[in-house]
Amino acid sequence: MWEKEAWKLLENSIIYYQGRPIGTKAAQDPEMKSLNYDQCFIRDFVPSALVFLMHGRTEIVRNFLTETLAMQSHDKGMDCFEPGSGLMPASFKVEHDGEREFIEADFGEDAIARVPPVDSCLWWILLLRAYVKATGDIALAHQSDFQTGMKLILDLCLVHRFSMYPTLPVLDGSFMIDRRMGVGGHPLEIQVLFYAALRTVKELLLPQDGGDRYLDAVIQRLGALRYHIREYYWLDLQRINEIYRFKNDEFGQEVANKFNIHPESIPAWLTEWLPENGGYLAGNLGPGHMDFRFFALGNLMAILASPASSEESQSIMNLFEERSCDLIGFMPLKICFPAVEGLEWRIVTGSDPKNLPWSYHNGGNWPTILWLFAAAAQKTGQQELASRAIALAETRLIEDRFPEYYDGKQGRLIGKSARIYQTWTVAGLLAAKEIMNNPKHIELLSFEEEIESPGCRVW
Repeated sequence: MWEKEAWKLLENSIIYYQGRPIGTKAAQDPEMKSLNYDQCFIRDFVPSALVFLMHGRTEIVRNFLTETLAMQSHDKGMDCFEPGSGLMPASFKVEHDGEREFIEADFGEDAIARVPPVDSCLWWILLLRAYVKATGDIALAHQSDFQTGMKLILDLCLVHRFSMYPTLPVLDGSFMIDRRMGVGGHPLEIQVLFYAALRTVKELLLPQDGGDRYLDAVIQRLGALRYHIREYYWLDLQRINEIYRFKNDEFGQEVANKFNIHPESIPAWLTEWLPENGGYLAGNLGPGHMDFRFFALGNLMAILASPASSEESQSIMNLFEERSCDLIGFMPLKICFPAVEGLEWRIVTGSDPKNLPWSYHNGGNWPTILWLFAAAAQKTGQQELASRAIALAETRLIEDRFPEYYDGKQGRLIGKSARIYQTWTVAGLLAAKEIMNNPKHIELLSFEEEIESPGCRVW
């Protein structure tokens, strides 16, 4: 059975600090050499953490949460500039200098393009909730250092800024899609993670010691953010028809085209590709700009965290069913669709040779997303769709040595620069199988839908 081999790889990936397990390294490719895959990335650790929690291996997740919290305050920066207090590292590794053992964290100062990890603090909060859900150890979240850590993250995310929207503005390449891909601004993935993190804080933050002020701000932001995502990011044929008939340069409060989207920006592929019973949340939205690409992680997480309504969630899964050739292919799942090509590729990616069309983050297939797909399928009652996707992955991953990603329009090629024995590929498949075997596991990262409040329609 492949599970035995997968568990062996997962166990061998564990990083120890002072004799305690604190995370997993990104990959065990023997040809990694000087690459940073020997580090533990906060984002990449999520599927591994879920697998450990599902099997009662809670110590490693608790240690991870505690050690990364201790890294939160720092004095590193670029060009003598320091990022805001509260930023979580993108990754860390355990080092030895001959006399002592210490942890070295990277907040983006060593990353490609030197971008900060915006999603790390959001995933950290979600893992804290998953740990509490799995163990009942609410006392950990109530410790003063954890309460302070959540408040520092909120200070980063809720800060007053030049913006008219409840969404969180970020740089291009500052989350899972960590290279230039035209996703800067208000990308869906960050907005959904932000929404889920706010809902977590609402559950875990105590009102004492100024917590009540944070909770008031969280509640106000949640309603506005939920309405904003549902109302303005949603795309189906009815919505496309509305955008197609938009008027431009409308002034005032009561206008249909609030973001001044030009109907001519609707891509030709979309009207033919979108099925009658399917829909999804757009990849990005801002002044005069809507990114019509489909991004899998943001849409699947929207089902779990429930900024997407139950009807929208069903439509997203219907889209996977109707366009499985494009979005699932021969190796689930397509990270985004479609790829940018030609002149658009040169402009959007800066001619990035790693993000060639239908490769890596530009339309590559990433099996780690399977755990999210399985959880979303369980929540929407479309288990058969997830079972078929998992069966596809099982037939290839063990033979291909668990690559990081796959290339090609249908994911038939092992990624040109993919590392083998990628830990989050291993853990993604294990977590997906566990979720299918025990649907209660989705409670670790799932939220019930909140009813829209009319009072939250204006930001």
